Amino acid sequence: MKLTEENVRYVAGLANLTLSEPEIHQYADELSGILTYVAKLNELDTTGVEPMTQVLFAAGDTASLREDVERTPLTNEAALGNAPLASGGYFKVPKVIER
Repeated sequence: MKLTEENVRYVAGLANLTLSEPEIHQYADELSGILTYVAKLNELDTTGVEPMTQVLFAAGDTASLREDVERTPLTNEAALGNAPLASGGYFKVPKVIER
């Protein structure tokens, strides 16, 4: 799939990014290459391949998952205890979107 520079401008606008013309051209080429590769992967025959429930391999003692230990949940008061601004049980933050 070939992305146009207009597609890149549109996505950059959604992400509120300012890109130069060379960057737009570069990203159009790079993203098109990624989409072409994904399209090629979609051509693989995966019939008979079991879906994976997780992506970790069977690593035994070296697995990176920790034990699931029940803990007392964080209270709302404790979560907001060090907040610079809080109101009504929520964090108050400055507006960051200016459109």
